[in-house]
Amino acid sequence: MPAGAPERARAAYGWVTDGTTTFLDLVDDLAATPDAWATPSLLPGWTRAHVVAHVHQNALALGRLLTWARTGVETPMYSSQEARDRDIEESSRLDPATLRDAAHESSQALARQWDELPDSAWDALVRTAQGREIPASQTLWMRTREVWIHAVDLERGFGFEAVPGDLRAALASDAAKRHAAGDSGAALVAWLTGRSSKPPQLGSWL
Repeated sequence: MPAGAPERARAAYGWVTDGTTTFLDLVDDLAATPDAWATPSLLPGWTRAHVVAHVHQNALALGRLLTWARTGVETPMYSSQEARDRDIEESSRLDPATLRDAAHESSQALARQWDELPDSAWDALVRTAQGREIPASQTLWMRTREVWIHAVDLERGFGFEAVPGDLRAALASDAAKRHAAGDSGAALVAWLTGRSSKPPQLGSWL
């Protein structure tokens, strides 16, 4: 763990390191069977290549937030939603070996940025693509969600039962908080507290 990272980031640093290894191992396996690259993922409308492209682009985007934290110069994750979508689409069209290598390289570059982030920059405020203001240390949790959840989305025999129990609890808590604030919040709370036997219909959040 980077020496200057706050104590609250310790769990997320371990999770993101293990999750990155898990995700990239699945990508390596996927790249060895190119015919599977263009098959559907668990995300509607996205192939497995789209999922890998998204996680690759997310590493670059989080790297821009760390640059912002380090320099104080505003560097958004994406210049626009349209640019984000275009970058993912273009990356998804790369040949499997090229996209595999890009995913490895961007993940390694992001890890180096965390390792080299000055102590004072961990609490620097940056802004997510959704407009939320967060400390730079929160990028560890953001990346944790990306690599573990999208490892499941690749549908390569890896499911949530293989995710560490403490991380499953953290992911469930995070998802519940996000959904509870939305239109399905009341139905979700009723179901989670045993006041309803009917699980609510939840929209996507990641």
